Amino acid sequence: MPQEHGYWDPAVERLDREELTRLQERRLRETVEACSRSPYYSSLFRREGIDPARFRGLEDLRRIPFLEKQDLRDNPPTYFLTLPLDDMIRVHSTSGTTGQAVVIFHTREDIEAWAELVARCMYMTGLRRSDVFQNMMGYGLFTGGLGFHYGAERIGALTIPAGAGNSRRQVQLMLEFGTTAVHVIPSYALYLTEVFKEMGVDPRRQTRLRIAYIGAEPHSEDLRRRIEEAYGVKAYNSYGLTEMSGPGVAFECPEQEGMHVWEDSFVAEIIDPSTLEPVPEGEEGELVLTCMHRRGMPLLRYRTRDLTRFLPGECPCGRGHRRIARIKGRTDDMFIIKGVNVFPMQVEQVLLRLLGVGSNYLIQLERDGVRDEMRVLVEVTGEIWQGDVRGLRSLQKRIQEELRSEILVTPQVELVEPGSLPQSEGKAVRVVDRRGD
Repeated sequence: MPQEHGYWDPAVERLDREELTRLQERRLRETVEACSRSPYYSSLFRREGIDPARFRGLEDLRRIPFLEKQDLRDNPPTYFLTLPLDDMIRVHSTSGTTGQAVVIFHTREDIEAWAELVARCMYMTGLRRSDVFQNMMGYGLFTGGLGFHYGAERIGALTIPAGAGNSRRQVQLMLEFGTTAVHVIPSYALYLTEVFKEMGVDPRRQTRLRIAYIGAEPHSEDLRRRIEEAYGVKAYNSYGLTEMSGPGVAFECPEQEGMHVWEDSFVAEIIDPSTLEPVPEGEEGELVLTCMHRRGMPLLRYRTRDLTRFLPGECPCGRGHRRIARIKGRTDDMFIIKGVNVFPMQVEQVLLRLLGVGSNYLIQLERDGVRDEMRVLVEVTGEIWQGDVRGLRSLQKRIQEELRSEILVTPQVELVEPGSLPQSEGKAVRVVDRRGD
């Protein structure tokens, strides 16, 4: 049951480091024991000489090899099940945008535990029974939509399963039902501001919006600020992935200084993606997660490919669960241009802090003979596009200079008309690499 002071489950949320460690030790031992009943892990444990009955917990965790997404692709999903297939009631899968989709099975208890985690996240940020929650994420095999849907209903908020797209209808629903909270992909939230303008609706004055949950794609602090300013809301960063059930792995509290990883359900590690060794506290690396709240298909030491770091110190909100910084990007999102490592997030950070830049951009990588070229297509605001040529040239030059300062490469910059770049209802496509064509 929900409690006062923003704690959905205060007995767990307020555990200190020592108590959390003891809880993790116990649940990790139970999870390893359960994993030994799956064909995949029973074979792995025999190969690595791991006896689940003698597994001591966190100190033995590093003996277990990392689990890669390719491992999940190379084996039938049933090989990871710790219970009979008849006990499974749900299948979800990854999008498959970077290869074959990965399938995850859930028991009824797994769905219940997931709903509790998401409810904890949403309640922490202020969602209550009196709210109207509009879910603008896709439903179906994608976990984001259903995860937040369950969390909002668990709290008791009136829930509108709007789904993705149909932008004018989204605005109409907000006005008709008095929506106070939304779940939306950040790039789509920015695009929707243009729809509000077309409809002559001011979201700050003519809606009751106060909370936005944004996630599903890496985004910068500048993008978050734009959303908050455009809608007059507090926008909370969320993190999750299908392999760990979906949203609810980590979430911002009202302090908005990093995302709390719910350590009663997950063991988080951060490693150097090259050496696979742990990085020093506070240094950036790849997030590795072990799931301890799922009965049907728990996964151990899964390499997420997401780049982040642990934030030192205690959070003023009183929760003892460790915090991670916002996701910088994925190791497989990074591209190399003229010998320089570049993340799309670096480009976004530059663009969104400049006046006159619109809501969308696209990075194109091309090969001119033997040379690689980087072109950045940038939508500008209507005022800039309809202004004089000198204003356009000045903004183009400034973008090029700011990008060169940030990424140490001078890209070609092309300013384009508002709404002219492709707009996805799902995760935004930020990079098109044509160098292999």
